[in-house]
Amino acid sequence: MRHPPTTPLVLGAMMFGTTIDETTSFALLDRFVERGGVWIDTADCYSFWASDSGQGGDSERVLGRWLAARPDVRDRVRVATKLGAEPLWAGSWPERRAGLSRRAVLDAFAGSLDRLGVESVDLLWLHQEDRAVPIEETVEALAELTSPGLVRRVGASNHPAWRIERARAHAGAIGSTPIDALQHNSTYLRVRPGTRPPGVEHRFGALSDEHLDYAETHGLEVWAYTPLLGGAYDNPAKEIPEVYEHPGTVARLKALDAVAAELDATRGQVVLAWQVARGIRPMLGGSKLDQLDSALDGVRLALASDQLDRLNTPA
Repeated sequence: MRHPPTTPLVLGAMMFGTTIDETTSFALLDRFVERGGVWIDTADCYSFWASDSGQGGDSERVLGRWLAARPDVRDRVRVATKLGAEPLWAGSWPERRAGLSRRAVLDAFAGSLDRLGVESVDLLWLHQEDRAVPIEETVEALAELTSPGLVRRVGASNHPAWRIERARAHAGAIGSTPIDALQHNSTYLRVRPGTRPPGVEHRFGALSDEHLDYAETHGLEVWAYTPLLGGAYDNPAKEIPEVYEHPGTVARLKALDAVAAELDATRGQVVLAWQVARGIRPMLGGSKLDQLDSALDGVRLALASDQLDRLNTPA
C-alpha cells in the first residue's frame, strides 16, 4: 500500500481522554495518519487539570487503546511522551511534582510504557527543568533507558539552553544518547519584553533566540507548541492575547495578512508554513477534523523567498 507523503506537523494529544472524548480522539489520530502524520506527542501528566482524578494519564491511555486497535499503524507513527511534571497528588502542582530524579524518571517511564501499551518510545522528553536534581543524575537515568533501546531519542522541553549544554556534555562523557530536540512555545507574533506567552508558566518555556542559535549550531530539532495562539489568528471570537499588543504586532499582522492573501490561505496556515520554513516542527492540539486538515494543508504551503523575507522583517 502506498502511503501519503509525511508531514512535519506534530499531533498534540494533550486533551485526549479529558476534554476530547475517545471517539473524537480516534478520528483525529486516524485522519492524521491518513494524511501522512508521523509524530504524536503526549505526556504522563496530560491532562491532570481537566481529569476527574486530578492527575494525568488519560491521554496516554487513549493513545494506547488506539495503538492496540490499529496494530498495523505502529511502524508508521512515532510516539513521543514527556515526564517530570506529573503532580505527586491531586492539587499538588506545581509545588509538588514528580521531577527528574533517577527514581522519578524510571518510575514515570514505566508507567508511560504501561499506559501506552508499547515496548519502547521514539522520543522521551524532560517536560520541564528540575533545579532540585543535578542534570547529570537525570542524564544517567535516561542512559538506563536508551542503552537497552527502551527510548530511541531524548529531548528537553522548557529548559534553558545552558542546562541542555550541560546535559549533552555529560551524555557525551558517559557515552549515552544526548538530547537532540527542544520543545518550546513559539508563534509568529512576539510578546512585549518582560512578559510571557499565555499559558507558559515555565521561566524558559518560550523559544528564545539563544535556544534557536544553540539548536542550529548543534543540529538539534526544534518543536513549537501553541503556534496558533489557540485559534486567535483566524477565529474572530478569540482575541489575540494582550501581551502581544505593541507596535511590532501591527507590522507583523500586516505582513501576515498580505502573504495569506497572496497564497489564498488563512493566517494560521501561513504561521505554520513560516515555522516549517525556519526548520521548526509545529504542533497542533486542535479538537476538530477541519482544524487538523487546515493545519496539514498549512505546513505544505511553499513560501517564496520574498514572502519569507517580508514575514521575517515586516516593514
